[in-house]
Amino acid sequence: MAQLSRYSDELVEQVLSELVSVLEKHHAPTDLSLMVLGNMVTNLINTSVAPGQRQVLARSFADALQASITTHNAH
Repeated sequence: MAQLSRYSDELVEQVLSELVSVLEKHHAPTDLSLMVLGNMVTNLINTSVAPGQRQVLARSFADALQASITTHNAH
């Protein structure tokens, strides 16, 4: 089920497109891209979320990521 967001689809797509462009500019393979994005998530949580809420948010993020992964071949 899709969740409502306070951000417009257009803004989300614009930011996503810019992030993808940076990874493509550096010819980042999948493993490097995942490492960089994972480090970004960790940094955001550690610098922007109260210490007492970090584990809860990290678990929620991980659960949402897991739920968004498809099992069919998308290539």
